Amino acid sequence: MMITLIGTAHILNLSQSLIKVFEEKQPDIICIELDAKRYNALINKDKHIRNSSTPPIYKFLAWFQEKLAREYGVTAGEEMLTAIKYAEDKGIPFSMIDMDAQRLFRRMLKSMSILEKIRLILSGLLGLIVGKKQVEKELDYIEENFNDFLQEVNKKYPTIKRVLIDERNEFMAKKLIELSKEYQDIIAIVGEGHIPGISSILRRNNMEVETIRLSTLREMKPIEVKSNDTTSISFTVEQEIPEHIDLKNKEE
Repeated sequence: MMITLIGTAHILNLSQSLIKVFEEKQPDIICIELDAKRYNALINKDKHIRNSSTPPIYKFLAWFQEKLAREYGVTAGEEMLTAIKYAEDKGIPFSMIDMDAQRLFRRMLKSMSILEKIRLILSGLLGLIVGKKQVEKELDYIEENFNDFLQEVNKKYPTIKRVLIDERNEFMAKKLIELSKEYQDIIAIVGEGHIPGISSILRRNNMEVETIRLSTLREMKPIEVKSNDTTSISFTVEQEIPEHIDLKNKEE
């Protein structure tokens, strides 16, 4: 049994590198860092984040993520669409292993101190002028100094670290452990920042884990793949669907 964790960035074009890994690993199931609502948003292009019940900060982050993704000529969350499309083409089941993001954001905002909220707003405003070169520098810094970065986040935004990182790490690791009872070779695509935490939890539970970091994906040589006319967003919409989809048994 092997769980392979792949670290991604939702604003980068990593599709070809992911397909290369999928072809090499031949997984029994592909897991993605999505909940049912975000999955629904990915596959329904006409759905948007303008839902009245969606927290404003959630809408802003979705918009900001799309803004950065456009700098790279992609749409935010495109790597998740690549994984879903690959699973569909190969008849491989895929599973959504993340928490409900909208509920998570509401709970996080209620728990945040006023100082944290002010810092978050100011950080968001400064982010409006961030360009591709600055994003590249920050990605390189985070990859090379992840522990320092995590300490910095914990110092400035302790609630964000606890809710958006630590709690989600525990949740996703638990999902993977459950899936390992049914599937031998598992691939999980998660944000790069979740790799250390999830891998540590899995190893503490005697799981065999391999990690493929974002830096490795970015350095992979491109392969020939057909472009797909797909659009994605990382946050949104309301619709109840199963978290686990077995395409082999799915009726058309």
